[in-house]
Formats: sequence, C-alpha cells, structure tokens
Amino acid sequence: MSVIRTGRWKSVAAAISAVLVALTVPTVAATPASATTTAYDSTYYKNAIGKTGPALKSSLHTIIKSQTKISYDAVWNALKATDQDPNNSANVILLYSGTSRSKSLNGGAVGNWNREHVWAQSHGNFGTSAGPGTDLHHLRPADVQVNSIRGNKDFDNGGSAVSGAPGSYTDANSFEPRNADKGDVARMILYMAVRYEGDDAWADLEPNESTSNGSVPLHGRLSILKQWNEQDPPSAFEERRNDLIFGTYQGNRNPFIDHPEWVEAIW
Repeated sequence: MSVIRTGRWKSVAAAISAVLVALTVPTVAATPASATTTAYDSTYYKNAIGKTGPALKSSLHTIIKSQTKISYDAVWNALKATDQDPNNSANVILLYSGTSRSKSLNGGAVGNWNREHVWAQSHGNFGTSAGPGTDLHHLRPADVQVNSIRGNKDFDNGGSAVSGAPGSYTDANSFEPRNADKGDVARMILYMAVRYEGDDAWADLEPNESTSNGSVPLHGRLSILKQWNEQDPPSAFEERRNDLIFGTYQGNRNPFIDHPEWVEAIW
C-alpha cells in the first residue's frame, strides 16, 4: 500500500471513529430522581420525582421541613424504640460499635450509652434545643467512651483503631465508622444538609471537603460520604428506623434512605 493510500485510510478511520464516539458515549448527567421507586413516590415525594441537582435539593427541603419537634429528654425513649435490637427487645444497637446494650443503661457513666449527634452539635452551634439538636434522623445511641473519642470530628477514612468500636478508626481531626455504619452516617449527614437550610432560625448546614470545620455549620468530607453511601446501602434496620421516626415521632423521612441515588443526583 502506498504512503498516500495509507494516509488517506488513517484519515477516514479517524473520522469514522470520531463519529462512533459521538454516537455511543452518553452525556454525563446526574441520576434523575425517579431512578428507583418507593411506596411514598406518589404521595410524600411526589413533588420531587423527576428533579435533580439544586431543584431536587430544594424540593426535598420543602417536603421534609414539616416535622414534629421533640425535647432532648424525649430523645432517650425515642432511641429505645428506633434503635431497638431486632434480636433482643430489651436492648439497643449502638452506632460505631454494633454492640447490643440494655436500654436501661442510658446515661453518662462508663458502660452506658448516650445520645450521639452524628452531625456534631458544634458544627453550627445548635446545641440540644428542639430542632437540629433533637432531630432523631441523626441522633443515635452510642457507647459513652466511643462517643467521646468521636467528639466533633469530621468523617474521613483512616487513623488508628478505636477502642470499644472494632472496625472504626480515628485520627486528630477525623473519624471513620465501621463498614456496617458508613452508609448510615453518610445518609444522616446529608439529610441534615437538606433539612436545615437556614430558613427556620437554625444555621444553613452543608457538606464540604474539610476535616477541620470546627464550629462552622459545615461537615466533611463530602466525597468520602458519597463513597460510603454507595458502599453501604440502606439496611432493614435503617429502613425500620426511618419508618418509626416518620410514623411515630417526627412525621418526616430521611429521603436518602428511601432513595440513596438522590445523593449523587444532588451532589
């Protein structure tokens, strides 16, 4: 084959290849909000279906903002129901450790469980007043000492093993929960970012990429939380919890438990 014919063939091949790429590679876009279906799509979520990005986030905020607020004292008994051990009705399952512990051991002493704010109270300074400080969608029972180790750290991968919480790790400014709790943590943090948008006397809570957020109303790291949401899909325990909070306590749902794909659709 002559050089001229070879050059012409390469030119034609390149042109054909470009056309094929244009025809076969889809445009990258956020997953639409209707990617999966639940029993609530035609009722509770009807105004969110089909939306994506900021429009979906805004619609979900409007939907879940309507809730009954409970007192911080009432959280104790609520957690005894929402986090009940499915294999032992006298116990609750503790976040970060997976330990099953007697419901009666709630308090502040070593060996007790207390009320862990997954979105740390200091990240927005909302304390324990009715509102974000008592929102059951991010409050979980946790071992007192493990809760203290987590403190107000942002979430990220890595660190040293956490005593009393096998599979969890921590360093100076971040905390990594065990694999079975990673998705739970991600969906709780992102629920808070949608529920609290700064329009009801509380700070506008948002996720970011920092692990040194301190007292600002931000929580990190978003990229890691997105990975955890994919890695650890909603469990039956998490779904039951969502149903109880909706039907018995607050009257609102965590949309990322019903539609975990909405995390990617928004962020």
